Amino acid sequence: VQLVESGGGLVQAGGSLRLSCAASGSTFSINAMGWYRQAPGKQRELVAAITSVGGSTNYAGSVKGQFTISGDNAKNTMYLQMNSLKPEDTAVYYCNALMATKDYWGPGTQVTVSS
Repeated sequence: VQLVESGGGLVQAGGSLRLSCAASGSTFSINAMGWYRQAPGKQRELVAAITSVGGSTNYAGSVKGQFTISGDNAKNTMYLQMNSLKPEDTAVYYCNALMATKDYWGPGTQVTVSS
């Protein structure tokens, strides 16, 4: 499975961005996908996740009500709509695909929120 993120960039506080993660390869084996982020000097953390079947979602408490994760199975693409962005949302955002015995990561996309 190959994952490629897009949609990152520089935005002012209060603005919005939509990240995309395009998956290719053995996408039929993906059980769930998620967005993680890693800020400088901090550990990578789960932001949001969505299951492939049923589309159940899960969010980190810090982004609940602010970010929305969604998926388009026909396009093998996952999205993260980020609203009301804050400087503390600045990080590299990574896409993750979880399969039965392994997971895959995209190279990441930088999101920078200026105050």
